[in-house]
Amino acid sequence: MKNKDYFAGPGAALHEAAGDSVLGNQQFSSSHTSNDLWSRLNGEHPPKAMNYEVVAQNADEVRDLRNAPPVSMGPWLIESSQTQLLATISTYSERGNNPDQVRLLYMNATALLVWKTMGRNPTLIGARHRPPSTALLMYGVPFSE
Repeated sequence: MKNKDYFAGPGAALHEAAGDSVLGNQQFSSSHTSNDLWSRLNGEHPPKAMNYEVVAQNADEVRDLRNAPPVSMGPWLIESSQTQLLATISTYSERGNNPDQVRLLYMNATALLVWKTMGRNPTLIGARHRPPSTALLMYGVPFSE
């Protein structure tokens, strides 16, 4: 077996003709970039969903206890008769690195919707599939896939 046959896998030959490469049954032009290949493969293996929005809270927001989900979210859910949402809310917390991001909250879609409905104006700075391992569960249920 030649090296090019080995890398293509058993029974699959890598052919090059007129600037095109064929691997198995897929054809890629030599003018394509790795991003073209990624886009094509991405359709077959979609990325994981971003389950958590990252919310930054500055020093003033952190000083106000109403901006702490464990303090304000529970009473709001009870008063609004929506305690059934407790089983779907997931909020993690982590210390930030600067005065504009003193605390980072990782909120799933339900927690963020409740937070906005409560009249909070979150500063969204990103999204993640799951909270980082350094974040602590602040309120609700743990992350699960």
